[in-house]
Amino acid sequence: MKLKVINQTDLTASVISLGTSDLGASVPERESEELLNLYTDRGGNFVDTAEVYANWLPIEPSSSERFLGKWMKSRGNRNDLIVATKGGHPRLDSMTVRRINPADITVDVEGSLRRLGVDHIDLYYLHRDDPGVPVETIVETLEKFVREGKIRYYGCSNWTIARVEQANEYARGKGYIGFVAVQNLWNLAEVNPGAIQDPTQVVSDREFVEWHRRTGIAAIPYSSQANGFFSGRHRRNTAAEFAGSGVVRTYYSETNFARLERVERLARELGAASTQVALAYLLAHPFPVFPIVGCKKKEHLLDSLSAADLELDYDTAASLAVEAD
Repeated sequence: MKLKVINQTDLTASVISLGTSDLGASVPERESEELLNLYTDRGGNFVDTAEVYANWLPIEPSSSERFLGKWMKSRGNRNDLIVATKGGHPRLDSMTVRRINPADITVDVEGSLRRLGVDHIDLYYLHRDDPGVPVETIVETLEKFVREGKIRYYGCSNWTIARVEQANEYARGKGYIGFVAVQNLWNLAEVNPGAIQDPTQVVSDREFVEWHRRTGIAAIPYSSQANGFFSGRHRRNTAAEFAGSGVVRTYYSETNFARLERVERLARELGAASTQVALAYLLAHPFPVFPIVGCKKKEHLLDSLSAADLELDYDTAASLAVEAD
């Protein structure tokens, strides 16, 4: 597995990050352990979780963090990993109630440390934003945990460019590093207008990608494989087959089917899978990108990890994302 430094940090992370939202929850524990073992055996070291993960299931809250902590303890490999988690997400039964105040952030940081069984978190994201809370308050709250050694670096997820820049401008003025990574929805497909039903989610559009290029701040995209849109199962005539699927609502468009066709042509030329090309597209950008993959099966994980070895030059990658012919 290739490794890359997250800018402004001393974290050297595998370029493919493993998302664990389903592990120990919808994926049984034994299979989850096998996936984590496979990931690390193949050189992966960047695991991603969150306080809210699996809370949509009728099981113990924050099961993803709990399972990851138990697995690290059983393997004794905590120091070999870059552990990233997220807090500050609204409660799922009250999504309109923001949780980005010092008290809620403190509850979530302390809870994550306890559930993961660690004394520090390598990269801590605020999972959502609250524009009503001044960035000064948010940054100072996070810096308190940095000084205490409980988090090493912090980032944000589903924040807008304007708010990230405001926070980092304040941080720089105080001599802090500030946000070192942004975790938004981003992949080779273009999200259909109105498809995102959660108003607190942020999609990294072209403007956001250009911002990453200009600043060098790492992008850690979730939904990096467009929920399987590039897997080969989706065609213009399969909307009825996948009716009710978020893939249809979010990605079925002429623009994206044209991109899929370009991906498949390039994959045939390279002797690769189309899903690998879709991930390699992200990795080809001229700033640090660490796509998160949330695989539930070994064969899918192996396929995704192989994308790290598929090198595309940026011009070739960019040609995949042009508008529909």
